[in-house]
Amino acid sequence: MSNGQWFPPEWSGRIRALARGELSVAPARRAATVMLLRDAVDGSSGPSVHMLRRRTSMAFAGGAYAYPGGGVDPRDDDRLVRWAGPGRDVWARRLGVDAASAQAVVCAAVRETYEEAGVLLAGETAETLVGDTTGDDWEADRAALVDRELSFADFLDRRGLTLRSDLLAAWTRWITPEFEPKRYDTWFFVAALPAGQRTRNASTEADRTVWIRPADAALGYDEGELLMMPPTVATLRQLQPYGSVAEALAAAAGRDLAPVLARPRVEGDEVVLSWPGQEEFTKRVPLGLPLGGGDR
Repeated sequence: MSNGQWFPPEWSGRIRALARGELSVAPARRAATVMLLRDAVDGSSGPSVHMLRRRTSMAFAGGAYAYPGGGVDPRDDDRLVRWAGPGRDVWARRLGVDAASAQAVVCAAVRETYEEAGVLLAGETAETLVGDTTGDDWEADRAALVDRELSFADFLDRRGLTLRSDLLAAWTRWITPEFEPKRYDTWFFVAALPAGQRTRNASTEADRTVWIRPADAALGYDEGELLMMPPTVATLRQLQPYGSVAEALAAAAGRDLAPVLARPRVEGDEVVLSWPGQEEFTKRVPLGLPLGGGDR
């Protein structure tokens, strides 16, 4: 039985072109995604993670399950935002970037979670969190953020809110392969669902959202029922050992954030695509076939 690994058929040709030196490598845009967690309310073991399913009409990874996330807004580098928790210099060391980029990446994580899941990791003080964010006025601001009519810093200022960076923990970092036309340098974070807030499908790019245990989601992938990209599957497997949200958050501090970047190569009459340290995703395909067929 084949699993739910997502590979577009055009990858094979692009890998061959890259190997021949005929493909220009696009720069990787900074991005962030958040694995939003909550403890079970029915007594079952282990936390659940919030996931969305990308619309099948999407050109990239249509039908695949993922987490809320997206690219950095360049305006987040330009000015200091209201901030609580570890300082920007602390985040810079953790993420391996400069302080301005660290702020931008953390802002992207918080903003995208609000834009796509309706959950906001911010409060009026460094010790508080907003409650329900489903009112019409909140929705108007959320839509303005999505359309980039409103910067995140201006949104926080308008509402007198402070970003709670202490509620995020960096988990891993993946970079889109060099043969892709659109590339992202993505930091994955974990965060607990704030008390009093609830998720909803606020994204125009998703047709479904679910709360699911990482083990169940990974099993759905293994059985070919849930379509996912390698970073999603890898992080689901990494979350499985933890019995609570608190355990997962505590474990994040010790995780290695060295970037995971797929390495394509041509071996004889095969295209080989592999991710360092992630052997389960390696694909070997005859040169004349797309990565979606005839592989092993």
